[in-house]
Amino acid sequence: MASENPFKPNLTSLPKPGGGEFGKFYSLPSLNDPRIDRLPYSIRILLESAIRNCDNFQVKKEDVEKILDWEKTAPKQVEIPFKPARVLLQDFTGVPAVVDLACMRDAMNKLGSDSKKINPLVPVDLVIDHSVQVDVARSANAVQANMDLEFQRNKERFAFLKWGSTAFHNMLVVPPGSGIVHQVNLEYLGRVVFNNDGLLYPDSVVGTDSHTTMIDGLGVAGWGVGGIEAEATMLGQPMSMVLPGVVGFKLSGKLNNGVTATDLVLTVTQILRKHGVVGKFVEFYGDGMGELSLADRATIANMSPEYGATMGFFPVDHVTLQYLKLTGRSDETVSMIESYLRANKLFVDYNEPQIERAYSSYLELNLSEVEPCVSGPKRPHDRVTLKDMKSDWHACLDNKVGFKGFAIPKEVQNKVAKFQFDGQPAELNHGSVVIAAITSCTNTSNPSVMLGAALVAKKASELGLQVKPWVKTSLAPGSGVVTKYLLQSGLQKYFDQQGFNIVGYGCTTCIGNSGDLHESVASAISENDIVAAAVLSGNRNFEGRVHPLTRANYLASPPLVVAYALAGTVDIDFDKEPIGTGKDGKSVYFRDIWPSTEEIAEVVQSSVLPDMFKSTYKSITKGNPIWNQLSVPESKLYSWDPNSTYIHEPPYFKDMTMDPPGAHGVKHAYCLLNFGDSITTDHISPAGSINKDSPAAKYLLERGVDRKDFNSYGSRRGNDEVMARGTFANIRLVNKLLNGEVGPKTVHIPTGEKLFVFDAATRYKADGHDTIVIAGAEYGSGSSRDWAAKGPMLLGVKAVIAKSFERIHRSNLVGMGIIPLCFKAGEDADTLGLTGHERYTIDLPSNISEIKPGQDVTVTTDNGKSFTCTVRFDTEVELEYFNHGGILQYVIRNLSKQ
Repeated sequence: MASENPFKPNLTSLPKPGGGEFGKFYSLPSLNDPRIDRLPYSIRILLESAIRNCDNFQVKKEDVEKILDWEKTAPKQVEIPFKPARVLLQDFTGVPAVVDLACMRDAMNKLGSDSKKINPLVPVDLVIDHSVQVDVARSANAVQANMDLEFQRNKERFAFLKWGSTAFHNMLVVPPGSGIVHQVNLEYLGRVVFNNDGLLYPDSVVGTDSHTTMIDGLGVAGWGVGGIEAEATMLGQPMSMVLPGVVGFKLSGKLNNGVTATDLVLTVTQILRKHGVVGKFVEFYGDGMGELSLADRATIANMSPEYGATMGFFPVDHVTLQYLKLTGRSDETVSMIESYLRANKLFVDYNEPQIERAYSSYLELNLSEVEPCVSGPKRPHDRVTLKDMKSDWHACLDNKVGFKGFAIPKEVQNKVAKFQFDGQPAELNHGSVVIAAITSCTNTSNPSVMLGAALVAKKASELGLQVKPWVKTSLAPGSGVVTKYLLQSGLQKYFDQQGFNIVGYGCTTCIGNSGDLHESVASAISENDIVAAAVLSGNRNFEGRVHPLTRANYLASPPLVVAYALAGTVDIDFDKEPIGTGKDGKSVYFRDIWPSTEEIAEVVQSSVLPDMFKSTYKSITKGNPIWNQLSVPESKLYSWDPNSTYIHEPPYFKDMTMDPPGAHGVKHAYCLLNFGDSITTDHISPAGSINKDSPAAKYLLERGVDRKDFNSYGSRRGNDEVMARGTFANIRLVNKLLNGEVGPKTVHIPTGEKLFVFDAATRYKADGHDTIVIAGAEYGSGSSRDWAAKGPMLLGVKAVIAKSFERIHRSNLVGMGIIPLCFKAGEDADTLGLTGHERYTIDLPSNISEIKPGQDVTVTTDNGKSFTCTVRFDTEVELEYFNHGGILQYVIRNLSKQ
């Protein structure tokens, strides 16, 4: 059982400069341990948490010693517990989290235990960023029109979250229309240092979106976890994690004129992907840090999932303190933050001599070497310098189908698709831009690239250039502050002139909510097999994500998004070819519309003001009139509506008993799907629009939902029936069982029939057969989607055998009771001669005490093959979750015993 904290003698008072004290804190210097000075700052935050939470039960004194001895223990992959200061939920993941909490209360009730024990013990910030579906664009009233549509479609979901805000304690809900969750976190929710009833400690956060890492730019340790893991953390469970290695990334020099923070982050992403940082922290340091604004740092930190790291961490320094003041934090709060972090060896002062810190490996980048670039056409780490873009595009047309290829025959590469757009002649070619979106949390936090993009729009307007009307343009700022500084600068009108009207404050095109293309554009693409392009300032460009009809998708800085929208094609050499013809009849080139670094800095300085942040966030939790009019029941137990197609009680706890079901192997399982490398959570998890011919569409139609009201999968994440049907429903899925055919189907092995994945899985379950999934490397990369694990579990998948897993997804599989297994190095399904038509038996002991983290197990098939895999339960705690059938079942049983 828990005992008194052995580090209580290390509690130290922090005095205020003018007398009195800010509070008390667990002092790292008071340990008098020379190892602390060599620890990376990110590891010091784990150390402080372990010391503060040490009770020799959940967090033991040996855990503190493991972290102190990080230089020696990290290479050994030791397990430590971590208790973050808070949990961050966003709308899409917030709904299933609250559904699960409501379900857990019901389960506790049925087990005869006190259901009120199901309450967040750790502070929860839930931001309804409502992921705007861009239905209305190029319109002055787009924001209100899209907001009205969102409430019309999602009233039930929003009302459910509003119920959750009153039914559960310790949960702050930020209403819709306020901004993207990560930017609201950066500008408003991030505490940097908590003062909890006089106890001071560093802010740290885990969030249900992988881009929670954006907060690392503020010196707050944060990363994405699965919804199931977040829920357990909310309920007081320590996170079990492997003590990570830390890559030290030294920055020097200064960005050249005209180079943006987006160019920098795409370069950093490529470098770190090549280096290999999965499961590691990356910590930035060096003289170049002073040249990066807080927004630049947040841009780099945001894309940690794209380079594969758990965190891209920027320790707190003077730049951080300046940003806190800019964003409206009080002088006293900033003084407390600086005093505490300095006193506890958590502040970097670049004016003082630096003690050399130890890192697991080292990288360095001179900022002056960064060039303007984009990434694509299908992955965020496939960087292309702007000067090479035209030749790279033509190579992609030639190359065989793959991450850098479309296999378009030479004779049709110059094909022109002519059509009528609103009565006017129009044409598309391979590479024509049909979507240009300034979207996502990566860049819309950054005034320099937002105002830079507005300056491009201004220069183009003044020269007489205009974006073609068939290009679907949109602007989705991360928070209301952006609108304030665009208006203050007088530049919003130029965005409007080019069709970049504000469509809402939330995730849009980057998450697949680009909305429909104009019917004539869609027809021209489909009928002529055009490889159309989208250019977006997002962080994800996986195939089929942005829009089903844009096969080429490029990530670019906001100014470049505007430039490509004006050019109307990605098939252009900006150095040599004109973007268009100006009103004076002369050619206009890229250099004519591109603002200098000094121009941008001048506008940022005069337009981004502290009062904008204060006024935006002053009444943020009070919501808007539509939100405030939502009426919700006052009951602590939720009344499930069996007819609802949005909120449905899932079957996770059906027939649950007080005794855990125990460990289990897999016997004679069929292969549901056989994949190659880089299957992302976008391929697995339901995302984007609901296809009219899909099993999910059939389910909705049977319940009287019109096609126009299908909404998106994200909006229906609270309904397991819809989400199970949308699992593995991505139209770009490549399943080896289909012999090269692309789409959301598979082969039902016993009959040889080609069926939707859901229908095949349902048939296997009805016949009493288990199933497994076979995959290649990096299985589950991308967003930290809990439904990428919940969906397969509901389909009856018992195990996934892959070459390697993305960190969060592997954890999520364990949390849902699915066994993750890795092929041995140098082996995969192909080298072992596996076709996926075999039946598989995984020989796992039934006694949990006989299973060890990372042990080898034997897999046999019905045709006599046998091979060894590593079982990827990485910690003893994960084995406990598996023994209980999942993490939430484990929590319920533990709470019931208390």
